[in-house]
Parts: sequence; C-alpha cells; structure tokens
Amino acid sequence: MPHRPAPSPRVLLSTSSVYPESTAAAFSLARELGYDGLELMVGTDPTSADVDAVERLSDYHEVRVHAVHAPTLLLTQRVWGPDPWEKLDRAAMAAHQLGADVVVVHPPFRWQRGYASGFTEGVRRLEATTGITIGVENMYPWRGPGGGDVRAYSPSWDVSQLDCEHLTLDLSHAATARQSSVELVRDWGERLAHVHLTDGTNGAADDHLLPGEGDQDAAGVLAELAALRFGGHVVVEVGTRGLTRAERRTALAGSLAFAREHLASPVGQAR
Repeated sequence: MPHRPAPSPRVLLSTSSVYPESTAAAFSLARELGYDGLELMVGTDPTSADVDAVERLSDYHEVRVHAVHAPTLLLTQRVWGPDPWEKLDRAAMAAHQLGADVVVVHPPFRWQRGYASGFTEGVRRLEATTGITIGVENMYPWRGPGGGDVRAYSPSWDVSQLDCEHLTLDLSHAATARQSSVELVRDWGERLAHVHLTDGTNGAADDHLLPGEGDQDAAGVLAELAALRFGGHVVVEVGTRGLTRAERRTALAGSLAFAREHLASPVGQAR
C-alpha cells in the first residue's frame, strides 16, 4: 500500500483575534478567508457566552467550532459565574454541544487556593468523564515595577511542571516567559495537544504579534509540528485591536497563509 502523508493540522481562527469586533464577525471572517474553523474565546462579548447563539452562528456561516477557551482569564473572572470548576464544566458542555474536541484553560491563580490544590486531578477527571481534551495553556511570570517576578499562578505559570496530560502552547506567552517555543514543542512531545499561533518578544508585555513578527521562530515551530505529524489544532490568536477592518482582514489572511505555508515545510526549510 502506498504511503500517505499525515494530513496537516486544521488552522483555526480564535474569536479573540477580531477584538474589538464581535464573535459574529469572527465567524464571518473565518468563512470569508477560508479558515478551517474557530476557537471560541468565551469572554465579555455576551454572544460568546451564549452557546445556543454560537451554535446558530456556526450553522448559519457553516463554520465549525473545534475548540473552546474557558473564561479563566483575569478579565473574565465573572463570566459563567465565579466558580472556576463551574467554568470548566460549562466549557466542556459547550464543546460537546458545538462538536469541539478541545477546551483550553489557564493554570489557577494563586488566590484560587481550593481550585489550585485539586487542579490536575480535576482536569484528569473531567477529561475522563467527558472525552474532551483539556489543554492547559503555558503562561508567564508577571513582572513588577522593579522588574522582579510576581507569583500569580499556582503552583506555577510553567505548565511543564504540572502533572497534566495535555498542554496548549501559546507562542506569545512563551516569548514573555523568555522561553523558546521550538524547544517547548520538542520537550513536551506527546503532551502538546493544541497550539496558539502568534508571536512575541521577551519584554514584559504579552504582545500577541502576527506570526513572524517576533522572536519565537513561528515558522520553525510550524515546521517542527509538521515533522512530528502533529494531530492537534493550530489556532491563529493575534492582537488586531488597533487595526481597521480592512487591515484586520489582511492581517488574518496573511496569518492563515503563513500557517499553511510553514506547516508544509520540512524542518530546516522553514522560510
């Protein structure tokens, strides 16, 4: 039987990439630009937290939601209530309703003591009971005015240290943490389940630059994923807040083209 190459990962658009436009706008742009689907960032846009409304948008635009980002950011602490386990449960239920197979979650904040103490066990239990992959996302140390690190996550911002089966790699977060995304791909191996394609620099800000505009060798990351026959999703999650609609469309079209080009590039030939 002839050898058949493994299919390339789906390239998804995060609904956060169109902010301050709406969740509905993300569906429209994803279809117009030819993305393979969406990652739903459940956030402050009321539509994003209304799963029935999201399902209607998905059906109308014929764009599937393949991943759900739980509202575990600092700015979404009240979305779907204050209980972090309720947020994860609802994210998993939303994923099931929408046909998604991944839920993305951040590690606990240090002040969420009860949640943090049982986090890894709870994530494993939720995966076992729902069949949904829970990809815990890499974060970074917060830096105070004097440049020192502030402990914001418990037990650590470095998810490599957590006893979690599945991890999500965000290139901008790796840059802010002064890590190499290429090395993380290699070190995590089969634990790597999901990728947020973006870029950044090693400053204090989490920039979420367009891929190729920072120091994370985004092209090399994608080529490494291709060589490993990565079976997860690659999600364009970039900041376009200061752009016009036309500029945003151009940026997101370029990011999609970047992803597809370098996912097809063997390691050592990424351009």
